[in-house]
Amino acid sequence: MHSTHSPQPAHPQLQQLYPLLFVGLWSTGFIGAKFGLPDAEPLSFLSLRYAIVLGLMGAVAWLSKAPWPSRRKDYLHIGVSGLLVHGLYLGGVFIAIGHGLPAGITALVVGLQPLLTALGAGAFLGERVRPRQWLGLAFGFTGVGLVVAHKLAANAGGTLLLAQLAPALLALLGITAGTLYQKRFCPAFDLRSGSVIQFLPCLALTLLAASLSETMQVRWTMQFAFALGWLVLVLSLGAVSLLNLLIRRGSAVNVASLFYLVPPTTALFAWAIFGETLTALALLGMGLAMFGVWLARRP
Repeated sequence: MHSTHSPQPAHPQLQQLYPLLFVGLWSTGFIGAKFGLPDAEPLSFLSLRYAIVLGLMGAVAWLSKAPWPSRRKDYLHIGVSGLLVHGLYLGGVFIAIGHGLPAGITALVVGLQPLLTALGAGAFLGERVRPRQWLGLAFGFTGVGLVVAHKLAANAGGTLLLAQLAPALLALLGITAGTLYQKRFCPAFDLRSGSVIQFLPCLALTLLAASLSETMQVRWTMQFAFALGWLVLVLSLGAVSLLNLLIRRGSAVNVASLFYLVPPTTALFAWAIFGETLTALALLGMGLAMFGVWLARRP
């Protein structure tokens, strides 16, 4: 692999901010989806996003003469990790929200990821999950549950169709398997060329699925253009690069525990932007989730 040719590592104090910055950026994904999905179907929206990301990252990799993997199997591993972490995860989340599953419930389903990752880390990576980490993961999951409890209660009257829940479960499996796979088979790769290798199979399969199941019509409103631009630049370039750096440097459990902070942060953004209510229970849940992550990540 060519990780030695990657840009020089950032200052240690700056690196300590990476996890917080990642959570903040990743949490805006649900908000971006909510802004853009009224004007495009889920897979068509994602296909556009992947195509623009590929164009931008391809240009960056070419202009900066980024190194590419020297072995064929490295291309395969990086491509598979991209399909799982981006293709399955984002596809599942966008379809679930597009089918009417509230973002809070989608976040709760995907919020199981740290627990699944901890289970897989022992078997798949040989990482030992310490009792304190299990305790932190349990606190984190309880916190996430409290944050979205009022949304679950509000939706209790309606029937949650399998068509709504299935994509969210697929997203959960994708991000969990992807984190474990990348940590085991391709923990370090150049972020510029690696992004191209990760997003290429995502575009191919998402475009194929969109052409078979959607009309692929897009209403080019200002709101949609903003959502698309935000998801491309801030999420696909910024947050994904940070995720790759965090997977490279930390244990799978430590990285996964950060995802507990995503639903509470998303709830804060939804409160600020869409005026969604935050109950006292939700605020307590945010505190519990933060405590759980601190416990799981403490050296």
